[in-house]
Amino acid sequence: MSAFARWLKKEGTGVMRGIQTLNQLSRRCYAATRIVPLTEPLGSPKSSKAIACPPQDVQVSKLPSGLVVASLENYSPVSKIGVFVKAGSRYEPLENLGVTHLLRLSGNLTTKGVSAFKITRGLEVLGSTLSVTSTREHMIYSLDFLRNDFDAVVEYLADVTTAFEFRPWEVSELTSRVKIEKAVAEQCAQTSVLEMLHQAAYKNALSNSLYCPDYRVGKISGDNMREFVENNYKSARMALVGVGIKHSALRQVAEQYIDVHHGTGTPGDKAVYRGGELRVQNGDTLSHSLLACEGAASGTAEANAFSLLQHLLGVGPQVKRGSGITSKLSQGIAKATTQPFDATAFNISYSDSGLFGLYTVAQAGSANEVIKAAVAQVDAVAKGAVSEQDLVRAKSQLKTEYLMVLESSEGLLEEIGAQASSSGAYSSPDAVAKAIDSVTSSDVINAAKKFVNSKKTMASRGNLVNTPYVDEL
Repeated sequence: MSAFARWLKKEGTGVMRGIQTLNQLSRRCYAATRIVPLTEPLGSPKSSKAIACPPQDVQVSKLPSGLVVASLENYSPVSKIGVFVKAGSRYEPLENLGVTHLLRLSGNLTTKGVSAFKITRGLEVLGSTLSVTSTREHMIYSLDFLRNDFDAVVEYLADVTTAFEFRPWEVSELTSRVKIEKAVAEQCAQTSVLEMLHQAAYKNALSNSLYCPDYRVGKISGDNMREFVENNYKSARMALVGVGIKHSALRQVAEQYIDVHHGTGTPGDKAVYRGGELRVQNGDTLSHSLLACEGAASGTAEANAFSLLQHLLGVGPQVKRGSGITSKLSQGIAKATTQPFDATAFNISYSDSGLFGLYTVAQAGSANEVIKAAVAQVDAVAKGAVSEQDLVRAKSQLKTEYLMVLESSEGLLEEIGAQASSSGAYSSPDAVAKAIDSVTSSDVINAAKKFVNSKKTMASRGNLVNTPYVDEL
């Protein structure tokens, strides 16, 4: 979400509150006219017959072309639909780096069937919201809309995902937006250092940035974008996902609108982990560092072990505005320095690889002590310092975190889409919880040993005068 969008959302909150206040006032005035004298007996309330809505499970089907359709009917008055395409930045060829950044910004441009103005105006009239996001593996196009407007909005979604036009003058206007997004990302130390970590960790594929390289800004043409779309936006690489929609209706939309470009497209390269180090010295007073090893691919038992190790070490405060002092990382580092610091473990899983490691933020003078103390905590786990109580706590935190993500329609859509796109199936929350519970302390210890013994990657930014190099850890 852009800064302007966040501001607009914030400003709009006040307007909505005013509207809600007026609505409540009218209800109160209406209620005030229905005065019943206390001397009259109260009649028994009339029983209302509620329409039974049987609970539904996620349904997944696959068309002959390879297009996956997944849906969950939850009877919500607001529905959400998304198209997931295996066309993230990892699929960019070297001669076309940065193209997915422009695709992310071109979601509302003129298509072969409808103008940019009509897309914006049409969705605005319906009160619908179009979002285009990207990861290193997927381009995601999603629509939020009122349930009764399903037939009206699906054509817009089909246009922006299957009928690209890329008019030269509209593409050229994206350059300023690319520069703004890059500037914002570079100012965020966490985003910047995470991009550096991927660049250092991999030889190809996952090393590609989510943002357009500086030397490519303003040089990506509509032909470059069209070539990438023709090679990757194929039915076999897509998943159509809906929340609050009947599966039969969603499948009909897939067959009528989305299932138009058959084939498998250009296969992506398998990610090759290499390890390495990148450092950026600047005038900041803090040192931001990420230290990682190759983790595990998503959906594997090893990935669950790394996730538990992450929560065992600490993922940040569990109490709002808290310090997270109960985590192993915080307790260990607090013994090594009296300077303020922040330390969390992270675990990122992709379809064929992953990154597990530690993220530390420290004052320049104490960076060495903070990083080494954090590494010592992982080393202690690798040597068996895992109690049953610690393991139970980590499992509870991980399951709660996963289930809370599914509480929002956005999180639910992304989880269903990620699973359907990668495996063509969906694992229920119960199945995921059982998989987490099946992880043993030995599995967690082995994950810690992998971090301690394997080749590491490090990315650092800020005042690095006292930040150790990766070969010193």
